[in-house]
Amino acid sequence: MAKKIPLKLAIAEYPHTAAIRNGSIPIEGVEPEFITVTPQIGAYRRMVRQVEFDVCEIAPTTYMIARAYGAPFVALPIFVTRHFHHSGLLVRPDANIRHPKDLEGKKVGVRAYSVTTGVWSRAIFMEEFGMDSSKVTWVVDDEEHVTQLQLPPNVEHARKGTSLFDMMTSGELVAGFAANAGIGRSGDPATGGWKTEDTSHWPDLFPNAAELEAEWYKRTHIYPMHATIVVKDSVLAEHPFVARALYDAFTQAKEDWLKKLHAGEGTTVNDVKYRKLSKLIGPDPLPYTMEENLPTILSLEETAWKQKLIPQRLPLEHAFVDPLKI
Repeated sequence: MAKKIPLKLAIAEYPHTAAIRNGSIPIEGVEPEFITVTPQIGAYRRMVRQVEFDVCEIAPTTYMIARAYGAPFVALPIFVTRHFHHSGLLVRPDANIRHPKDLEGKKVGVRAYSVTTGVWSRAIFMEEFGMDSSKVTWVVDDEEHVTQLQLPPNVEHARKGTSLFDMMTSGELVAGFAANAGIGRSGDPATGGWKTEDTSHWPDLFPNAAELEAEWYKRTHIYPMHATIVVKDSVLAEHPFVARALYDAFTQAKEDWLKKLHAGEGTTVNDVKYRKLSKLIGPDPLPYTMEENLPTILSLEETAWKQKLIPQRLPLEHAFVDPLKI
């Protein structure tokens, strides 16, 4: 029997990845060492800055920026978290913000300019509603994962010691992204040193977000992803089978979970979320093939370019490896 290759993997545990992490579904030819980083966002920085892991789950925008700046790891079309983004921008009721174009000339809070939630939402505001992102001042209170990223001139940092939540409360911001993407927390999510803030008194920009998301998906076939599996170039150069081995393991773990999900089993937040998304997306709310994900991948790359997040266009063949063609 051929000796298995040891690999360090930093992936979070979800209902559809748990079987990989506990070893009940093996990664063929691989002896995995699972590194738990809590929260997983901490692994993003460690991967893009120190290339610390052989396989890592990171945010797709963070990955594309890092790859465009020469990061020695490449993505597989395995996206383990997904959701839509017409919802999630909270507005002050007294700011008279009714449409994305109303944000022009105003200040809006987002944890970091490259946060994937903000990137997807800005893309929608720009492409669907005609907002000029360069006319909005994006206020951030955290560092970017990729240190080489050059921020555009309409991005500014919050005053030291002042959170986005504080600025929203005082009226300095007219809007801000919810949860840990913006005003929903104070502190640094990458270290776990943050607290959740109560934002329930600020309404969402789109009260009919779910309806807008469904129409947009049916028309564009774009299904935003939020966690991408990347592998070191050196690992694939020496052991190209790893791409297919990872794909097969993630697919099997997902398929086993889907059987339970559609049988009505599972009550975790993720189970409830993907059971609901299945009504729109179809039986598999987490597709892993290049063909199914191509519109989404191309959309994110294009918007990363338009939002001045990458210094040059990132060709598909340089950004992704298709495990079914190895």
